[in-house]
Amino acid sequence: MNVSRAIKHLGGESMAIYPAGGYSGKFLQKLVEQEGIQSKIVDIKNHTRENLIALDTSTNQQYRFGMPGPEIYEDEWKECLQLLKDEIDVSFIVASGSLARGIPVDIYGQIASIAKQKNAKLIVDTSGEALKQAVNEGVYLVKPNLAELSSLAGKDEIHAEMVDDVAMQMIEEGKCEVMVVSLGQAGAMLVSKESMIQMMPPVVKRKSTVGAGDSMVAGIVLSLSLGKSLEESLRYGIACGTAATLNDGTELCRKQDTDKLYPLVKVISSATH
Repeated sequence: MNVSRAIKHLGGESMAIYPAGGYSGKFLQKLVEQEGIQSKIVDIKNHTRENLIALDTSTNQQYRFGMPGPEIYEDEWKECLQLLKDEIDVSFIVASGSLARGIPVDIYGQIASIAKQKNAKLIVDTSGEALKQAVNEGVYLVKPNLAELSSLAGKDEIHAEMVDDVAMQMIEEGKCEVMVVSLGQAGAMLVSKESMIQMMPPVVKRKSTVGAGDSMVAGIVLSLSLGKSLEESLRYGIACGTAATLNDGTELCRKQDTDKLYPLVKVISSATH
C-alpha cells in the first residue's frame, strides 16, 4: 500500500490490490480513496489490523507497535491472485510486506509465476521463507538488507564487501536479475550481470523512518517504468527513501523533496562485471 501511495506522491499511477475487512478495513478504503489511488479490494471476514507508532518528541525516538494481523482464508488470498491474473498490460508488479496468517509461504513464488506468464517484471520486498520461495521461482528485482541477504545465501553473516560476490552468485543461479541491498548508513548497493554500483544518501535531519523502504521501492519501480537506467533508478529510489525521512509519521516522500535530494545522492563505488 505504501508503495502505491509513494508512487502517487511522485506523480505516477499504480493499481493496488489488497484485502480489507471490518470497520478498520472500511476506514483504510476511505483513506486510500482520499489519496486517489486506484485499487481493487478483496473483502475479508476478519478485521484489517491497525498498527501504532508513538513518537517521543523529547528524544525523537519512535516506538512501533505491530499488532497481530487477521487470518486470511484460502478463498480470500486466492481472489487476490485472481485479480492480479485479470490485470492486462502489466509491466511491473511489486509484492511487498510480511504474510498474514493463513497465507501460504509460497505466495510470492505464485506471484512470480503469474508475472512470468504476463511477461512482467516482479519486484519483491519481503524477508524470511517468503523471500526464499520467491527467488526460487525467479524474480526481476529483490531488495534485501544484509541480514536478509545472509539468510538467502545460507550464511551466518555477510559484510558489505561481500555483497557483490554473493549477489552475483544468486543472479547467475537465475534467482533474480537485479539485487538492491540496503546497507543502512552506508547507503545501498545495486548488483546486476553488467555492473555493481554503491550510492550514499545525503545527510538530512530525520523526523521519521516509517515507509522509507517503501518509498525507495516506489522510486525505483517508477523510474524503471519510465525507461530510466538502473543507475538512475537507484539514485531516484535512494532520494525517495531519504525524502520520506523528512516528514512526520506515515507521510512518505514528497516529490519536491525528492527532486532536491536526487542530485545530492553520491556514487561511492562502481564496477563492471
